[in-house]
Amino acid sequence: MTLLNQQHPALVELLQRIATEQLPPAVNAGGVLSDADFFELFESQLSSRLLDLQSRLMQAAGQSFYTIGSAGHEGNAAVAKALRVTDPAFLHYRSGAFFLQRAKQLPGSTPIYDMLLSFAASSDDPIAGGRHKVLGSLALNIPPQTSTIASHLPKAMGTAFAIGLSKRLNHRGSWPVDAIAMCSFGDASANHSTAVGAMNAASWTAYQTIPMPLLMVCEDNGLGISTHTPSGWIQQQLSQRPALKYFQADGSNLAETYLVAREAADYVRHKRKPAILHLRTVRLYGHAGADAEVSYRSKQEIARDAEHDPLLHGAAALIQRGLFSAQELVGYITEQQQRIARVAAVAAQRPKLETAAAVMASIAPAYLPAPQAPAQPWPSDKPQHLAKMINLALQEAMTQHSQIVMCGEDIAKKGGVYGVTQQLFEKFGPNRVLNTLLDEQSILGLAIGMAQQGFLPIPEIQFLAYVHNAADQIRGEAATLSFFSNGQYRNPMVVRIAGLAYQRGFGGHFHNDNSFAAFRDIPGVILLCPSNGVEGVNLVRDAVRLAHEQQRVVILLEPIALYMTRDLHQEGDGGWLFSAEDAQGAGSYAPAAYLPAPYVCGRGEQLAIITYGNGYYLSRQAEKLLAEQGYQVRVIDLRCLIPLQTEAVIAALGNCRQILIVDECRRRGSLSEELFTVLHEAKPGHYTIQRLTAEDSFIPLGKAAYITLPSRDQIVAKATDMLGGLNP
Repeated sequence: MTLLNQQHPALVELLQRIATEQLPPAVNAGGVLSDADFFELFESQLSSRLLDLQSRLMQAAGQSFYTIGSAGHEGNAAVAKALRVTDPAFLHYRSGAFFLQRAKQLPGSTPIYDMLLSFAASSDDPIAGGRHKVLGSLALNIPPQTSTIASHLPKAMGTAFAIGLSKRLNHRGSWPVDAIAMCSFGDASANHSTAVGAMNAASWTAYQTIPMPLLMVCEDNGLGISTHTPSGWIQQQLSQRPALKYFQADGSNLAETYLVAREAADYVRHKRKPAILHLRTVRLYGHAGADAEVSYRSKQEIARDAEHDPLLHGAAALIQRGLFSAQELVGYITEQQQRIARVAAVAAQRPKLETAAAVMASIAPAYLPAPQAPAQPWPSDKPQHLAKMINLALQEAMTQHSQIVMCGEDIAKKGGVYGVTQQLFEKFGPNRVLNTLLDEQSILGLAIGMAQQGFLPIPEIQFLAYVHNAADQIRGEAATLSFFSNGQYRNPMVVRIAGLAYQRGFGGHFHNDNSFAAFRDIPGVILLCPSNGVEGVNLVRDAVRLAHEQQRVVILLEPIALYMTRDLHQEGDGGWLFSAEDAQGAGSYAPAAYLPAPYVCGRGEQLAIITYGNGYYLSRQAEKLLAEQGYQVRVIDLRCLIPLQTEAVIAALGNCRQILIVDECRRRGSLSEELFTVLHEAKPGHYTIQRLTAEDSFIPLGKAAYITLPSRDQIVAKATDMLGGLNP
């Protein structure tokens, strides 16, 4: 038997229930929805169910790779009908009926074929290009989400805020200023910190009467895979949040769901305030294809949920309205199932991704012309430290790009903990320099949402240690969007993070975090690290340029200990201050990747020190002492830490074969590991390489903080030991 004439057992049972009219009472069948509207919604629900079952048949035949379906949640089709196609929708993975219903608002859409291509992981899939089964469409304003355990809620909140911000700044964004942002999620996900944080951020914003047009739809089926949600918990949790209006509806009742969804959408659209729609649903056929729910649910409980099947309720209403007889409806459903099976047979044969290059195409860097020197004059000729030079570079960028918006804790009137954003609030106003609540997930979610609305956000994370509890907003959301949308959706932004070690007088682990390993394995992300004022300016320019022109996610890691550093070798020498003339250079670039190449100080060929950040500052001090001993050393400042520019690093080494890597991060998990490896791989046996790194330790307070970190004297000692056999 081929898939073309197979029927899933669940469909057989459904058809038998309809044929024998073993159906629930048709409640509220008329009034709210016309016959045409009701049938339109039922058709979307039915198509979603048939696609779910077809996917399971395809999986058994090795043709489909994803079986988390929407069965029991099809009431969300009515939510789609209550919204506009121009309302951005961030969808839970059980929102298939929503997707199909929204497609009806755009003539020419082919949602059934598109979803089957996605099931089959075909490279013809119009949203992800075969990379994942996602619900997404550029034309339908549905940015794709992957495993949506609430991690998409902060960016939905950010998008809602950005829509309101567009009106205040007269900014023409991706979505109109009267749009509302919608997101859907499950009851188990409502307990996740990202969901709680997003709801709190939406409430916090609306409480201050700032526009927040966000509709959050909780599809409550009472289960988190096998864990039951306590009875009444979701209603209690969602209905008592300040400035967040609560609506509820029975998802098995199309008319009620549409009526309440329309009321909720109208409230959000006209009041520009957030709302929660608590949609009671059931989950049919288990969590996914491989889930044997009888192992953790009683047969009675499963049977009770089956009686709330929205398709049974819809069938009862269609028959009561006189639109179908029971036998006619069975015939219609069978015809639709056969049509979907025929489309599935075609989709299963479409091409797949076959090369690594094809898989990575949407995250690979594109051509970027050489940067041009800024047109406007530099605002200061006075030599400045790193913090001030970054501040001036940010002023320059915000003057050049009206779509730049900065956000972060304390960055407005206070100017940040270290004064790096001073005067920006006064110069550019409260709509472009925003103080946020204390929640890094919300800060990054806000930035993602603003980016999708066409802004160029520059969020600040106050300390590197603070980003770790929110890193998934970069790893699982910002960085993946381009990948899972085949480059159609992007999150251009510059994430400024104050970090690294050596900070004096204000320290301890949380303020002296010397690990950025969390970012090193995120494909597509760029991480730049300035070591002085000149690089502060140039790398801010580079970061903004990469975000603006290539739509990249860029992290600018700013060494706190070097913010106010003025001197290099001795007190008063001003060796770490730089002027306007120093900052006008465009810097050097790695031609293959169009990213900043390492900066080389000195031409010595006896030893090359490869380093970055504080390590570059200390190595420059060590270089002077080594030169006084007669050794010829060059110091290489990497500048771009992710991705590592291997060819450019090798070019910077010149004829040096003795290499010392100075890495202020921990020995285990630091960049030194990658440097050591790639240099040996590139030229096996050519280089003699040693590492000087921080210990695998957290950083304590006081003077003890420095005994686990590389020092100038350690660099000199290590280099001298390596050069011991050479004549100075």
